[in-house]
Amino acid sequence: MDHDNPHDRSAGMDRRWLLCATAAVGAGLVATGGGSALAASGPVWAPVPIPPQAPAHEDIAELPGTRLWYWDTGGPGRPVILLHAGTQSAAGWPYQQPVLAMAGYRVIAYSRRGYYKSDPGNPADPGIASDDLHNLINHLKLDKVDLVATAQGGFFALDYVLSYPDKVRSLAIVASLMGITDPDYVEVNARLRPKFFATLPHDFQELSPSYRAGNPAGLAAWQELDHAAVPGTRITPKTRHVLTWAKLESIKHPTLLLTGESDLYVPPSLLRMQAQHMPHADVVTIAEAGHSPYWEQPTIFNEILLAFLARAISP
Repeated sequence: MDHDNPHDRSAGMDRRWLLCATAAVGAGLVATGGGSALAASGPVWAPVPIPPQAPAHEDIAELPGTRLWYWDTGGPGRPVILLHAGTQSAAGWPYQQPVLAMAGYRVIAYSRRGYYKSDPGNPADPGIASDDLHNLINHLKLDKVDLVATAQGGFFALDYVLSYPDKVRSLAIVASLMGITDPDYVEVNARLRPKFFATLPHDFQELSPSYRAGNPAGLAAWQELDHAAVPGTRITPKTRHVLTWAKLESIKHPTLLLTGESDLYVPPSLLRMQAQHMPHADVVTIAEAGHSPYWEQPTIFNEILLAFLARAISP
């Protein structure tokens, strides 16, 4: 996929940019295309302790057809809603919660049906995840929201922006297969992961070799959250839309597409394929990160996310 020449500002450049975080000690983030480089000091990859959390209100939202656990830092800031992966829950964002709150955002996360502290409801009627999100947004009396969604959460964030476009200010999709059903995409994914891949441990599937080798404490904490995420039967909610390239191309909101360069689900080549159908999006890869870059390299991830949110405006 071609990128704009950063030295030719007269060539009608759009907002697309590519950031690649290198693993060299003392290296910065290198930008090509229309975006600006983000400075990084010290080693780009190093274990990061989980920081103290900002004060947050926890509650169960009584919603049509379900009861969902959520936490909310409150305040007058722009609401940012975090949508978790299929192996995690609303408890899986400890690196982002205090950083976003410190930056002035109202940070909210919730567990989908059947996930940690949320009721599963009727497994035969798993509901529509974007409607659950919409009902939660109405329950919290929110206007426009910024959505940050990782992995399977990205399916439902895309479905939400297609269903309720006026409620979304910006969209950050992190290491997500997106649920696209077009044959070319389905065929690529079939080549990427053999059938036995689904039988492998979640930490092998989702965390990079660098992380598993270099951060045993972080690995153990991630595994604990994974084990607690689905206490009973896994509920797979529906989407209102069949997700296709054409539907993706209709989304014009400020968008960030991000993955880890070691992601076995969404490697950079697949991210570029996605980005071809969202030409207005910011496109980012993080070196030595796998399918959970927000957990593996939170310092760099948070810098990228905060920079994106700062410049995101309504469509």
